[in-house]
Amino acid sequence: MHIEPGLVAEAKIWLSYATAAGAGAYALKLCYDTVRERGIPSLVGATLIATAAVFSFFELFPHYPVGVSEVHLILGSTLFLILGAGPAAIGLAAGLLIQGVFFAPFDLPQYGMNVTTLLVPLFAVQVLARRIVAPATPYVDLKYSQALALSTAYQAGIVAWVAFWALYGHGFTAENMSSIATFGGAYMLVVLLEPLVDLGVLAIAKTFGRGTPLVERRLYQTA
Repeated sequence: MHIEPGLVAEAKIWLSYATAAGAGAYALKLCYDTVRERGIPSLVGATLIATAAVFSFFELFPHYPVGVSEVHLILGSTLFLILGAGPAAIGLAAGLLIQGVFFAPFDLPQYGMNVTTLLVPLFAVQVLARRIVAPATPYVDLKYSQALALSTAYQAGIVAWVAFWALYGHGFTAENMSSIATFGGAYMLVVLLEPLVDLGVLAIAKTFGRGTPLVERRLYQTA
């Protein structure tokens, strides 16, 4: 998915197991919160939707190798806004795992790094949303500036984690730094597209929907 085989040597890959375990534990906490708020059927249904969406992002959407990794359109902020943090987190982890098991087994040793790279920025988006979205504002009424902030936070988090793993694996060599910069510059182009996707999906939700147990409660309701 993101971290290429060999970027981090086997002797150093243990750190990814620790970061992935921490991210996984927090994701389970978010799922518990979802169950308390929306019930188990909602968590299961939303997670299945998120998993299918994430798998499509990885396998069906265009993706290109650039620098130290690949550029993907991973709509993390969109999943968060529509389905909630818990289902989005499990969907990202499960979609990534399905891709690795069935289509890219060479990526499985990097699973810990890749899942950390996807989940920790999602948690940052959750924190940021609490700060920039007023309690009286449902997500369907977000402004472009707010959608841009959430999308930027997610994509910048992915770039930061990829850069961390690249530096952890190969150090501060000129070639490595150049590859990181190339990747980061290309990935920021996604920031121009994702807020528009977010607003488009939110507009559809506002026009044709009015609450369902499968979606995030804040999508239509205030805090």
